[in-house]
Amino acid sequence: MIPKSEKESPLLQVISFDKLLRRYDAMAQSDDDFLKTKADWILKAQAPYPELREGFGDVSLLNKHKEIIEIVLHDVFSNVLTDNEIKAASLPFDDIIFNASARFKKILANARGDGFVPEMRNMPEGQMYIVACTVILNSHYGFHFDFKRPLFYDIPDANGVMRHYRILYNADFMEILPTEKSKQLTQADVDELLDNFNDVALWKDKIPPHSFIAKGFVISNMFDVTVEHSISEIKSSLISNNRREGNNFMENLLETFKSFFNLPSIRAGFVEYDPKKNRFERICGAGMQSFILQDKDVEPCTEALCQKSYEKLLNDNDYFAISDVDRNYKMSNGIQPYKNLKDQGIKSAIFAPIADDGRLLGVLELVSSEVNALNSVNANKLEGVMPFIVSAVIRSKAEEENRIDAIIQNECTSVHESVYWRFEEEAQRFIKDELEGGQPTFTEIVFNDVYPLYGQIDIKDSSQARNLAVQRDLMIQLSEVNKILTAAWEKGRLPVYEELIFRVNDHIEGIKESIDTSSEQAIFNFLLDEIHPVFNHFKKSDSGLKDLVVSYEASIDMGTDSYYDHRRNYDESVMLVNKKLAALIDKRQVTAQAMFPHYFERYKTDGVEHNMYIGDSIVDNDSFDPVYLNNLRLWQLQVMCEMENTHYKLKPKLQVPLDVASLILVYNTSLSIRFRMDEKRFDVDGTYNARYEVIKKRIDKSFVKGSSERLTQPGKMVIVYSQKKDELEYLRYIKFLKSKGYFTGKVEIVELQGVQGVAGLKAIRADILYKSDGDASSEKTYTYDDLMAELEG
Repeated sequence: MIPKSEKESPLLQVISFDKLLRRYDAMAQSDDDFLKTKADWILKAQAPYPELREGFGDVSLLNKHKEIIEIVLHDVFSNVLTDNEIKAASLPFDDIIFNASARFKKILANARGDGFVPEMRNMPEGQMYIVACTVILNSHYGFHFDFKRPLFYDIPDANGVMRHYRILYNADFMEILPTEKSKQLTQADVDELLDNFNDVALWKDKIPPHSFIAKGFVISNMFDVTVEHSISEIKSSLISNNRREGNNFMENLLETFKSFFNLPSIRAGFVEYDPKKNRFERICGAGMQSFILQDKDVEPCTEALCQKSYEKLLNDNDYFAISDVDRNYKMSNGIQPYKNLKDQGIKSAIFAPIADDGRLLGVLELVSSEVNALNSVNANKLEGVMPFIVSAVIRSKAEEENRIDAIIQNECTSVHESVYWRFEEEAQRFIKDELEGGQPTFTEIVFNDVYPLYGQIDIKDSSQARNLAVQRDLMIQLSEVNKILTAAWEKGRLPVYEELIFRVNDHIEGIKESIDTSSEQAIFNFLLDEIHPVFNHFKKSDSGLKDLVVSYEASIDMGTDSYYDHRRNYDESVMLVNKKLAALIDKRQVTAQAMFPHYFERYKTDGVEHNMYIGDSIVDNDSFDPVYLNNLRLWQLQVMCEMENTHYKLKPKLQVPLDVASLILVYNTSLSIRFRMDEKRFDVDGTYNARYEVIKKRIDKSFVKGSSERLTQPGKMVIVYSQKKDELEYLRYIKFLKSKGYFTGKVEIVELQGVQGVAGLKAIRADILYKSDGDASSEKTYTYDDLMAELEG
């Protein structure tokens, strides 16, 4: 009988015991009476059922002839070993099993009852077809294909813990027989198959479905490899990337530990060790927890551990096992780590040091809600996995150090991504020279023929605002000092108090109208060196004055040793303005870089300044065109108007209502920039190019020619230039952006008062259009092409 297979396969499975029975036919002719008698007994039992020789595809006959099949397989499945061996008869590459050993039956019953059918792991249906083809090529056609791969069953035990079993097939009683659908194959056909493993259609063409019959049965011998498999899984989990970020990392690792220890109640945690501060630190990441720290983020090791556990983990780098937490808690009068473990309902635990060559890196924490489940005996099972955990932690620390370096590089230096390729090239050359035994030096990085763009949004009159804040704080502080000294004078009438009062009043008079840096420092020194020592005397000698001094000290800022109220308001206002403006231009830079890569840096002072350089030498694999310079100039003008609007909306929320003034410098000559290794930043290169830096530093303090009016003014965008064509270009931009709601249309052209070392500069001053919160402010960035389209239209 030919069975119908539900899965497409080159093999038609026919269950038959003919090949085994032929062995008994030969044995029945033996001179050995014992063997002959046994063979006659088996053959006589089978004789009434010829289908057992002929073969059948109806699997229901396996149950019908169950007792006879057990007799036929008597020698293959020893009753003596049935409680120990994990064994069954089955069909190759199929999940049909029969005549299982007692132990295998018990394993299946514990899984989900008698109805559980194990399935082979990770064997896609397409690959199963090809695997069957390789068997045919080897056994029928005589070729030699090696596609052996380990086969596994994953079967949960009675507690739900996953166990893993390696399957080894014995195919001594199988035959591969061709059908009328089989084809003749040449070496060329085989060569084509060798080069196209994943082309299932090709394999089906060469070896069609049902072109061979697999007649017989195989013996599946299984071995519990849960421990080995768990070690492999732990290793794979630990060497994978993005371990901390993966949501399933700890969940999968926990399931593996459950299988490894055969404990469904086990939980796992990690804690990191900081040798500099001798403390444990929580590891950040999805699912990460620590049973030593419990709810804390950090804790000194001397407080988190008892003396014994401290010595075991930190000094000896040895396992510390607690088989009964409650007993140890009672014996130690509730010290750590037993207290934290008991509070978390933990009954037994193993702390395994993650150490490299005597250097503690962290601790693996395994805990269970069962007494004695974890102990010093099964702690030794960790010997097989700890090397992988140590390697993973070492690699993780290296990755973290690299990430820290990257953050420092990103946040604290000026190697912008647009020019990073050039630094990468130089670093590769450096390494190559070093490997070749040379004495490499880092060659200076220079970019020639680049066009600069500079812009700033400066906090208007920031020095005056700061001085006013300092003046008010010092007036308040000196007044409070005066009150305490007057109270002391009235009590004791000591001349020294009167002299101090005189000097305090003198300082108050000196800063009533204005304050400068020298007077600020003089008052600070006076308070620190002469007033505070007297106040310390008051606290020790007079309880009445002590209360006044304590009240005074409560109003003093610990960081500045002075009254810090108005200055705090000023500093926080400046910080908020800088933060908002910097965030906006950083966000807009993403769009600008997508238009054409360019070097960009911005820095915060009393306001936000930025430098940009664009040109052919900046880009690695792109070609520069002047249109990209025009585009970046238009982008800069638009974004600075948006920054002005951001400040306009922010100003009512500031504790000190600061104004800002904007300025753009147009420089139409290309120049060279060089990376200065000492300052870790780019600077213009050469004496001639230095003129650009001189202009940058001086123009914001300049005046309109023939007047005392400062060039930069709140509400106006100031564009400084020297060439007529630049004037026409920016007037065109302003007209275009006016149509988009960025300018009012009021424009004036002024000449700058002669700046030292620079002459002939002019400026466009355009009134900015501010939008209220109710206005629909678009975040669309307009390009030079938009401008051209509007002008042509």
